[in-house]
Amino acid sequence: MDAVEKVYRFYESSRCEKFVYGKSARGLPLVGFFIGRREYPVMLFQYAIHAREWITALLALEHIERGLSRGGAYILPLTNPDGAALSLRKEGFALWKANADGTDLNVNFPALWGTGKANVFSPAPENYVGRAPLSEPESRALARFTRAVSPDATVSYHTKGGEIYWEFGQTGGALLRDEKLAAALADETGYTAKTISGSAGGYKDWCIRALHIPAFTIEAGSDALSHPLGEACLPDILRENIGVPERLAEELDEWKTK
Repeated sequence: MDAVEKVYRFYESSRCEKFVYGKSARGLPLVGFFIGRREYPVMLFQYAIHAREWITALLALEHIERGLSRGGAYILPLTNPDGAALSLRKEGFALWKANADGTDLNVNFPALWGTGKANVFSPAPENYVGRAPLSEPESRALARFTRAVSPDATVSYHTKGGEIYWEFGQTGGALLRDEKLAAALADETGYTAKTISGSAGGYKDWCIRALHIPAFTIEAGSDALSHPLGEACLPDILRENIGVPERLAEELDEWKTK
């Protein structure tokens, strides 16, 4: 059973609060879960927006199983199910990042869309920005759902590199807040919190620019590993990341009371 099958099997059997928030380009359901309580802070975690990074979907299932002792979290374990299935099941597509139509969903958001250093402008395994911002059903569904639930912070799980990106033009108090939160997540995971130049069109970018909330991209796993990270990498990723939802909820709560 591969990661895509595990997510849908888990969804079918889970007694957690669960929902479908959209459909993929090929009609697969985009499934989600809610853990904890709907009291501050409520966070949103999304995983596997890049096809070859399907290992993060298995981390999502572990986050759901662990639950939360404070606040709540929406968990969207498989943002790009078509792409993940392609990467897992079709020979020659192991390194595919895009959705089924060749759009890289993480450069398809309206946050300096089309201005990224690595952007391309026709369908490709990675970096194609799409016909327009939110041109893809998966990115539209994610943006619509995020606006609907209005989270206090978001986290996007990717692989690899052991890095946490947190900045997209914030200033003043928001910049200080997000830098401190990123430092706490770095402490929790052992990763490096850093800024990155040339980022544009990402989900994190959009959350910061449009919603004015803290948003983080966590690149799980050592940079010494090779894409795609297989299930043998999961124990180390779990050890480093299993406490992230709890830690972020704690830090957000403490920041609000300052």
